[in-house]
Amino acid sequence: MDRAPLFYALVPCAGVGQRAGTAGPKQYECLCGQPVVAHTLQALAAVPELAATLVVLAPDDTFFEAAVQAFNGERAWVARCGGASRAATVAAGLAELQRRGVHDDDWVLVHDAARCLLRPAWVQRLIAACRDDGVGGLLALPLADTLKQESECRAVATVPRAGKWAAQTPQMFRLGLLQRALDGATAEVTDEASAIEALGLAPKLVAGELENLKLTWPADFALAARLLETRR
Repeated sequence: MDRAPLFYALVPCAGVGQRAGTAGPKQYECLCGQPVVAHTLQALAAVPELAATLVVLAPDDTFFEAAVQAFNGERAWVARCGGASRAATVAAGLAELQRRGVHDDDWVLVHDAARCLLRPAWVQRLIAACRDDGVGGLLALPLADTLKQESECRAVATVPRAGKWAAQTPQMFRLGLLQRALDGATAEVTDEASAIEALGLAPKLVAGELENLKLTWPADFALAARLLETRR
């Protein structure tokens, strides 16, 4: 290579979050005075290694610009090309990055819009751990809880937790590799790492933080608000 690979963040922001119980898309729910996604983008903007952040919206999104007025400048990119699934939205975002001149060997860090407690230092930890890796990797946590197999709301078996990790984001892979992985994505692909794994590759697990939770259920918003208040 005659150039050092650059780093870009890609934030899929085209979903509605049906399990969250919010009146509209959960990424625009107000949390401590601003939308959820605004917290996320502020953290990414504070990562100096990132050349730019691309937010991928649904084609009919009418909320973003009014909700996140501070997201602007040369490092703030927006595209309304989101798809019906996370994989489709990320794939469309990768194509948009290519159109903007991003190279296949550049790194793309895909991060959930609803992981709004992200800290810049965690992103930098992932970059430092994976920038020289042949595959890439993701933030994740070793499982601590006992896992139960459920049937009709009853525990029918205990699943061994040894060697199991809970995946988080960002997930960091080279654009060309991730694009190839997502080209064959099926319904079983729920994150970027699982698409990479389907190619027979093993992403690197980088220790994340318990606080890096994804807002999924109604109670998550109250917890996130309390955590954000403690930071102040």
